[in-house]
Amino acid sequence: MKIKGVVVLGLIALFSVLIVQLFWIQQATKTQEVSMMIQQKEDSLKRKEFDDHVHLSLLNVLAKIQKKEGLTPELYGAIHKVSNSHYTVAININEELPMLYLENLLKREFYQQTIQRDFYYGIYDCFTDSITLSNRITYKQDSIYVEESQGTSEVNPEKLNLKKDGHYFTVYFPEMGTNGMKTPKDISPWIYLIIMLLVVSLFFAFSVSIILRQNRLAEVKTDFINNMTHELKTPISTISLSAEMLLRSNPLETEKAHKYAGIIYKENKRLEHQVERVLNVAKLDKDHVVLNKAEFNVNELLEEVKENFELHHLERGGSIHVNLNARNHLIQADNVHLTNVIYNLLDNAVKYCDGTPEIHLSTRDDKNGLWIEITDNGIGIKKENLSMIFDKFYRVPTGNLHNVKGFGLGLYYVKLIIEAHGGKVSVKSTLGKGTSFSLFLP
Repeated sequence: MKIKGVVVLGLIALFSVLIVQLFWIQQATKTQEVSMMIQQKEDSLKRKEFDDHVHLSLLNVLAKIQKKEGLTPELYGAIHKVSNSHYTVAININEELPMLYLENLLKREFYQQTIQRDFYYGIYDCFTDSITLSNRITYKQDSIYVEESQGTSEVNPEKLNLKKDGHYFTVYFPEMGTNGMKTPKDISPWIYLIIMLLVVSLFFAFSVSIILRQNRLAEVKTDFINNMTHELKTPISTISLSAEMLLRSNPLETEKAHKYAGIIYKENKRLEHQVERVLNVAKLDKDHVVLNKAEFNVNELLEEVKENFELHHLERGGSIHVNLNARNHLIQADNVHLTNVIYNLLDNAVKYCDGTPEIHLSTRDDKNGLWIEITDNGIGIKKENLSMIFDKFYRVPTGNLHNVKGFGLGLYYVKLIIEAHGGKVSVKSTLGKGTSFSLFLP
């Protein structure tokens, strides 16, 4: 319930932030729209002012050219605006117009009209249908123009769409673009909202996953404590009861005393084994597992384990079927730890079987080592529990039922030892039919 409360409060906080941000974005969008309208009006006025200045400058240049030729200035309809950055002027003279002369006239007129923009200019020859184009004329801060070796492809006869019945000169302003004055574009507020939501959502999801993981760990620890309490409580109660009966019995009844003493000894050994098992596994760590490796025959080890296990653990029936097919059966490994691993898996096969245990123990070759497989006919494991059975202290939930003894350390030990050898362990299980463990050893 606490975790659900945290998640609900987190979602409420997240939606609250989202609502506030949406309100802020609406206000910011309205402000931005008003600013853009004002900016567009200012740009329109600047555009109109710029056009007027350019138009006047070009008229003055044309008048001076025609006056120099001894002609009466004919200015009406001479200037044609190709685009927001491009103008052409019909000269109506028959003589060739010098490039340098036109450049000087344009510089002077642009300076007088405070047109502080880079430009290109060119002269169109109707006889050859070609344009002689200048390099870029760059405006400097000290109110002078400097020619640079930078051309442009924006000026050609096709784009000018001239009538081709006379001489023209053209002026192109590259910084103006095709849509009017350049204005910086603001980043949309929605982008900020999306980025913020992604960051907050990732942080929230990460926090919830950590909480859930810690909660699962707490549940596993609680189960471990319950199992350990149950496992230790039983032999302690038995020892206490046997000791009490031994004290109350007649000293002459040696047979009864021997019986109770045997129970005390057996239960004490069981208690000692359980405590030792917990301590040994607690000492093991992935980075500090000490292995005493030696070369030995795996098939011989498995045969020995099978005989000992059948003798001590299958008194009530059941069998182990061995199928040792591995030919490359000599490996470098820790004999003691590997024996304990096999014992753990065989012990689980017996403990988690409702009927008569039928266990199949087999080996097979692999190009990089060998596989040991242990298959049983037990109760099986649910799919949702398979990924957690190798976790430390984890046991498949059985509610308050403690009919199978253990601390949830056996499979953790199995995986730890196999991986310490550089191998791997995998499991397949069908609920109600059985489980198969596969161990790979290099």
